[in-house]
Parts: sequence; structure tokens; C-alpha cells
Amino acid sequence: MAAGSVLAFWTVALLLIVVPGADWAFTIGTGLRGRSVVPAVGALVAGYAVVTLVVAAGVGALVAGSSSALTVLTLVGGAYLMWHGVTTFNHPAASDSEPEPGTGWHTFLRGIGVSSLNPKGLLIFVALLPQFTDPRGGWPIAGQIGVLGLTFLGTCAVFYLCLGTLTRTVLDGRPTTARLLTRLSAAAMTALGAYLVLNHVLA
Repeated sequence: MAAGSVLAFWTVALLLIVVPGADWAFTIGTGLRGRSVVPAVGALVAGYAVVTLVVAAGVGALVAGSSSALTVLTLVGGAYLMWHGVTTFNHPAASDSEPEPGTGWHTFLRGIGVSSLNPKGLLIFVALLPQFTDPRGGWPIAGQIGVLGLTFLGTCAVFYLCLGTLTRTVLDGRPTTARLLTRLSAAAMTALGAYLVLNHVLA
């Protein structure tokens, strides 16, 4: 597998990762509500790891070739984003909030849901990632997808750890600004989910 293909995929993936979306809102909200963003970021990475395994197993190609499957995934992902956005908007995190006891596992499960059902992530893995593989590259396609997936996971982990840490540092002691930022992210996530659902329902 050519190093150029990995670098090209990493460049495209990084550009998509830095665009604010569901992962941003989840990382910021969880970081402000707890002492560490590591569990939240770990959950996001775990969700994308599951998608990587599914795509590497060949399911991604089947889904990409089925308009019905893509529609169902988009609708489910859109509905989940709407639910998570509304929940976050109604209960915004603030930098003066005490960590919620006993919610580590709950946060982890929500993080897996955010990333594994994130339409942006599905776009990367189902539609975009296979385009950077080379059937004549000497590696099995599943192995190439695994390398590209690990590249994305590593980039995701580093970026969101930095984002969560920076957010806590900048917004520490600024509860009003923290709530506003969280609500803006939540509103954007809800709007994205609504657009995805309505676009398919009204099409």
C-alpha cells in the first residue's frame, strides 16, 4: 500500500474532523461536565473502530451499493443526532458543573452512538475510505482499510483530546460562555439531524 494513499486519506480525514459537528458537541459537553475528556474521546474512537471493522469485513461495500441501506442509516443517524442535540441543548454543560456521579458507562455508550451513527463518519468509512485502497497494492483490501481506519482513529483521538482539554482550559470559570457554546453546538447538531431526515423524507 502506497504511503501517498495513506497521506492523501489522512489529509481529507483531517479536514472533515476539524469541521464542527456531533463529535465536537459531545466532546465539549462531556469535557465541561467531567474532570477528564479521555472517556468521551475513547468512546468516539471505539465507535469509529466498530465502523472500521464492519467496513473492512466487506459490509461497507454492500451498504454503499444499496440505496435503501444508505437511506436507513442516514435516517437513524439523523434521528440520533436530533435526540442527542435536543438533550444537550436542554441540559448544557458548564465549567462550574460538578462531575455527574455514576455516568461513566452512560457517557461511553452515548459516545459510541455519536460516532458510529454520525453521518459524517459513515460518509468517511462507507463512501470515502474504499476509494483510497488499491486492489493491486499487494495488500488485502481489508488490511488496507484497517491501516486507513487506524490513521483516522489516531487523528481523531489526538484532535478531540486537544479540543476537550483546550475547551476546559479556556472556558474554566466562564459558565455562561460554556453554556452558550454547548447550546450552539447542540443546535447545530439538531439542525444537521433534521436536515438529514427531512431531505430523505421529502425527496
